[in-house]
Amino acid sequence: QVPIIGLVMNDRGFISRVLCPKFGGYLTFGSLEKGKESAPSQPTAADLINVYNIRQIGPDTKVFGIIGNPVGHSKSPILHNEAFRSVGLNAVYVPFLVDDLAKFLSTYSSPDFAGFSCTIPHKEAAVRCCDEVDPIARDIGAVNTIIRKPDGKLVGYNTDYVGAISAIEDGIRATQQTHSTVSPLAGRLFVVIGAGGAGKALAYGAKEKGARVVIANRTFARAQELGNLIGGPALTLTELENYHPEEGMILANTTAIGMHPNVNETPLSKQALKSYAVVFDAVYTPKETRLLREAAECGATVVSGLEMFIRQAMGQFEHFTGMPELQIA
Repeated sequence: QVPIIGLVMNDRGFISRVLCPKFGGYLTFGSLEKGKESAPSQPTAADLINVYNIRQIGPDTKVFGIIGNPVGHSKSPILHNEAFRSVGLNAVYVPFLVDDLAKFLSTYSSPDFAGFSCTIPHKEAAVRCCDEVDPIARDIGAVNTIIRKPDGKLVGYNTDYVGAISAIEDGIRATQQTHSTVSPLAGRLFVVIGAGGAGKALAYGAKEKGARVVIANRTFARAQELGNLIGGPALTLTELENYHPEEGMILANTTAIGMHPNVNETPLSKQALKSYAVVFDAVYTPKETRLLREAAECGATVVSGLEMFIRQAMGQFEHFTGMPELQIA
């Protein structure tokens, strides 16, 4: 038996540095501090110990992770690994940079790979890749949580819609006078920017709460497709600039516009934001996007994507572990 150190470089190889103790690697290593890496995508020693709990990883450790492209910006490993640690679960959560979801799921088919979060651009493809899909996720047309059952079957769920809608409702209730027994979204014009997986979840959730939903997207055909599904009008982003049929509208950006490193981008001009009373941005890196900053300057109630992120992750934790949702600060 010769001790072997096996490591893979770059973003796709990051998981090899974290999971090597599970698969018999002799050791792994990280940089002493961020910015002092000796190879691309090398973690810091502090992150290996404090975020990934590497000293506790062994052959029986269950593996969870986030599937996306890009995925390096995600804070999910920090949140989920801390949640696993808090309940004493022998599990680790890592980022998977994935181009082809179907190939990934067939390759990582071991029962040890027990569950995944799905982010851009795989939420819609996940519906087709799962053996079973929760009825709500199927109605939405997007999956953000995949569980591998003991028999190997993949089951898809969606926790985005509850996470986002509850965050927006609570943001409104905290700053505006509302009727206690009725959703503050009921009857209001709710504009969703984006027609991908997150856009579908927000549109579904808003409609369920009684909002009048409008879909805006860079590609009109995609906006029209989702608009037809939820029974609302569709616009291009160019048309949205001059769309203000009434005051007090709600805006929800579900695209990646404004995400780090493109922090100076915004899906809608500051002038157009003046018609909105509430603005939500699903982007949470940075926490205050340009869209939210300019909306606040226009007097709107703003809701950070961090609120949605935490709430949808709480739902994922329950699916991953079978335990009640943790209250994550």
